[in-house]
Amino acid sequence: MAHDNAPQARRIGIVGGGPGGLTLARLLVAQGLAPIVLELDAGPEARPQGGSLDLHPESGLLALDRAGLRAGFEAIARHEDQEVRIYARTGELLFEDADAAAGDRPEVDRGELRGLLLASLPAGTVAWGQKVTRIEPLADCTMRVHVAAAAPRTFDVVVGADGTWSRVRPRLTTARPAYSGVTFVELEVADIDAAHPTLARLVGRGKLFAPGDRKAIIAQRNGHGTVRVYVAQHAPERWARELAGVPAANVKAQLLAALAGWAPALRGFIEHSGDHVRAQPLYALPVGLRWPHRRGITLLGDAAHAMSPFAGEGVNNAMADALALAAALAEPAWDAAVARYEAAMAVRIAPSAVASADGLAQAMSVDGAARMVELMRSHSPPHRELTSAR
Repeated sequence: MAHDNAPQARRIGIVGGGPGGLTLARLLVAQGLAPIVLELDAGPEARPQGGSLDLHPESGLLALDRAGLRAGFEAIARHEDQEVRIYARTGELLFEDADAAAGDRPEVDRGELRGLLLASLPAGTVAWGQKVTRIEPLADCTMRVHVAAAAPRTFDVVVGADGTWSRVRPRLTTARPAYSGVTFVELEVADIDAAHPTLARLVGRGKLFAPGDRKAIIAQRNGHGTVRVYVAQHAPERWARELAGVPAANVKAQLLAALAGWAPALRGFIEHSGDHVRAQPLYALPVGLRWPHRRGITLLGDAAHAMSPFAGEGVNNAMADALALAAALAEPAWDAAVARYEAAMAVRIAPSAVASADGLAQAMSVDGAARMVELMRSHSPPHRELTSAR
C-alpha cells in the first residue's frame, strides 16, 4: 500500500482513450503525475470518432479550463452550430432556437476534441493497441492489467474509462447494460451546403429532430460541411447484427420503407446519404448504479453510468467525472478520496440518467414531436415557435 503520500510516484492506469479518459490523463499530467492510457485503437486515426459534441459550462468546458485547454478548444469550437429544430413527420417546423450562436454550449467534432487532448499529453502517455483481457488484484492491493499480446502492467490504481462494455467494470459490479429497445442507424451526408442546399436549410445551424410514430430522424451538423444522420426505431436487439455487412443501399431501402408516408424533405437525409452505415443499439446501465468501493480500481464515464444520448450529457458527465477523480487521485490519502468521488458521482449523475431515460421514452413515443417540444419548453430558455417548415 505504498505511494499514499507520494502522488508523483503513483502508478495510474487509465483503460480507454475517449474524451473522459484523455481528460483525466491531461488533468493528472497538469498535477505532476504520469498516468498511462491503455487504448484499444491501433492509433489515433484507426477509426472514425463519431459525431459532434456540445460541451457545457459546468462540466465539459470547466474540465477544459482546469486542464489549460480552453484556448485550444476555442480554435476548434463551433459556437454557431447550437441551434435545435423540431419537426413533425409531415415536415412542419414546430420549434426553433431564436439565436443559436448566443448559447453557452458550443459544438465540437469528437475527433477534433480527441486530437486536442492527445496533443496535450507527453509522448508515451497513450499506449495504443492495448486490448485489456483481465484485471488481477494483487496481495498488496495493487492491480495487474493483462493485455493481449503484451506483458501485463501493474498499477496502484486502475480507472475504467472504457465505455459501455467496460472490461474493468466487472471487477466492481455484476451490473450489465440493458438494451433500451431502440436502435440508431447512423448515416452521413457530405458537403451538404454545396451539394444539398435544401437539406442544409432544413437542418439549419445545429440539430434537427423529427420524431413520430415511435421512430425518429435526427440530423446533426458536424464540421467541414458534414451532417450526421441517425434514424431511430424500435427493433429487436439482433437487428443491428443482422445489418452488419448489408450493402448501404439495401439498408437505406429498409429505412425508407419504415418511414413511408413521412415528408419527402425529411426522407431526403436518407436518400442523399453516402455509403457510411452503422447500426447502434442503445444501452443503459441501471439508474443510480453504485458498487462497494474497492481499493485500486474505479470507473468514469459510460463505464460507470452508460445512458442513452437523449439527455445530451454523456461526454459532459465523463469530463466532470475526470475533473473530480483527478482531484481525488492527487490527494495523499487518495483511496479514501476515490471512495468519496464514487459516492458523489452516483448522486451527481442520477438526474441526467433519469432525464436520458425519460427523453428516450418521450421522443420514441407515438406523438414524439409534441412531447419533445414540451420537453424543450420546460428545460430551455425562451424560444420562438414557428408554424410551418422552411
